[in-house]
Amino acid sequence: MMQALRAARGVRTFFGALFAVAVVMLGTGATMAETSWVVLDADRGVVLAEQGGSRIQPPASLAKMMTLYITFEAIRDGRLRWDDRIVMSRHASMKIPTKLWVKPGDTISVREAVDGMIVVSANDAAAAIGERLAGSEAAFGRLMTRQGRRLGMKHTVFTNPSGLTDGLRQTTTARDMAVLGLALQREFPKEYRLFSQPSLVFRGKRRKGHNNLMYRHDGVDGIKTGYTSVAGYNIASSATLNGHRLIGVVLGGKTARKRDEQMAALLTRFSRQKGVTAPTPLVALAVPVPTPRPPMEVAMDDSMIEQGDGGFPASALTGWHIQIAALPGQEAARALLDKVTKSVRSVHAGASAQIEPTIRNGKTLYRARFEGFDDEATAKRACAVIQRKRLDCIAAESP
Repeated sequence: MMQALRAARGVRTFFGALFAVAVVMLGTGATMAETSWVVLDADRGVVLAEQGGSRIQPPASLAKMMTLYITFEAIRDGRLRWDDRIVMSRHASMKIPTKLWVKPGDTISVREAVDGMIVVSANDAAAAIGERLAGSEAAFGRLMTRQGRRLGMKHTVFTNPSGLTDGLRQTTTARDMAVLGLALQREFPKEYRLFSQPSLVFRGKRRKGHNNLMYRHDGVDGIKTGYTSVAGYNIASSATLNGHRLIGVVLGGKTARKRDEQMAALLTRFSRQKGVTAPTPLVALAVPVPTPRPPMEVAMDDSMIEQGDGGFPASALTGWHIQIAALPGQEAARALLDKVTKSVRSVHAGASAQIEPTIRNGKTLYRARFEGFDDEATAKRACAVIQRKRLDCIAAESP
C-alpha cells in the first residue's frame, strides 16, 4: 500500500512539474505573440506614445536594418565599395527563403546585396555580408549588438544578420527599433532613400518588395517588414504627414494585413496631434532628415508570403524542384518534409524544403517540395531516393 501511495505521489509530482513547465512555455509564447508598438517624432527624436514599447520580442527581419546600418557605415568608412564582390558561401547560400538564390562560390555586388536585403529581405545576402564584414554570422551578431548599444538600443541582442529565429536569444523592443530607424535616417540620409524601392531587377528577373504599406498610405517612404512564426508580423515605418515626420514600429502582429492597418492608424492618429511633448531626445539631431519622395502609385497584389522562417517561402527563380505531395494540412506537409530531408540532401546538400499553398476545387492544399536543384538529372536522382521510400515524387523545372 505504501509503495502504491509513493508511486501515486511521484506521478502527481511529475505531472505537476510538467504542468508548471507548460504554463511557463505558454506564458512565454503568449508574451512573444502580443502586439507592441511605439510612435516617434523623427524631427525631435522623442517618443509620442507607446504600448508595450519596452517589451522584449523577436525582431524577425527588422534585424536587417542593423545589418544595413553596419554595411552603410563600412561604405562610408571605405571598408566596402558599392561594386565590391561578395562571395556567397555554402552556409549563406543554404539560408531559407526569401533569398536571391545565389549558388555557392558565385558573387554578388555590395549594391545587389543591399537592394536584396531591402526589397525582398534576402537572407542569403544578409549572411554573406555578415561573413564578409566579421568572418561569421555569430561574430557579426556580436558586432550588431555592440553597435546597437552605442545607438541607445538598451534591450536588443542580435545573434545573426538576417533575423531568422535563434531560439529566444535574438530579441529587441519596439522602442529600440524606432531608435535604429531614426539613426538610419539621420546618419545615412542618401542611403536611406533606398528603403523606398518597390522592386529590384536581379539577374534579369524583377522581384517585388513586401512593404505594401508604402503603396496604401500616402507619405510612407519605408522602412522594413519582417515575419517569423515566433515573432509574428513586424514592421518599422517612416512617414511625413501633415508636416510631421514620424517613425512607427509594430511588433507581433497577427497577420500582415492587421499589422499594416494598425501602423496606418497610428501614423494617421499622431500626424494630427500638435504640441505633443516628451522627455529627453533618444538620438542627437546631427544629420538633416532627407526630403521624402512623393507617394508612388504601384499596383501590387497582397501576398501570403513574408520573409523569414515559419511562413510560406517564395519559389526559386531558376533551376529545378521536386514535389512529393499536396496535403490538406501545413503540419502534415512539414512532417513529410522532415521525414525525407536527410535523404534528399544526401543527393543535393543545397536542397531547400518548401511548403507552398495552392487552391484546388475551393480547398487549400499545401505542396511539400524541395527547391534549388541545379539540373534535371540531380532532381530526378533525388526523386529516385524518395520513391524508394514508396512515396510519390515529380521533378519539374521551376518558373
